[in-house]
Amino acid sequence: MLNENIKKLRKSKGLSQEELAIKLNVVRQTVSKWENGLSVPDSSMLIILAEELGTSVSELLDEVVQEHEQDDMMTISEKLEVINLQLANRSKTKTKMIRWMLISLCVLIIIIFIALAFINGSYLDWNYNDPELAVAGTFMHGFEFVFVRIAPIVFLTSVVGIIATYKRR
Repeated sequence: MLNENIKKLRKSKGLSQEELAIKLNVVRQTVSKWENGLSVPDSSMLIILAEELGTSVSELLDEVVQEHEQDDMMTISEKLEVINLQLANRSKTKTKMIRWMLISLCVLIIIIFIALAFINGSYLDWNYNDPELAVAGTFMHGFEFVFVRIAPIVFLTSVVGIIATYKRR
């Protein structure tokens, strides 16, 4: 893919990301995003990038060209559009995964709160002269103490995260 080709060609030229960025008049983070597949250069930058790396645009896009096409810019634009769609789909999938993880965390917090309410501190009546019960009761009390103070913050943060992952239409 494009990101792997950029990285491979840059390294074969002995250039760091910073050096390539300076030659292209962009910041190093831009080159890093290209190499990590988080973004793609636009068509004009792709041509400049190919020149700096001493290759053709079609080789950068991992395409073997038999004949030289007259509408190179159109072909490049189409390839970049496909890459951008792939990045958008990857981003959408990542957002959905984060949303479901946050929903699962909220459900887990609610289940634990219900379990703690059901237990209703019954471990406080245990015979703490028995070392095993003393350890278990101390652990449960410590867990409840920390959970009741931290869980509401985590829950509210998760709800905000869930709301933030939905796009406004």
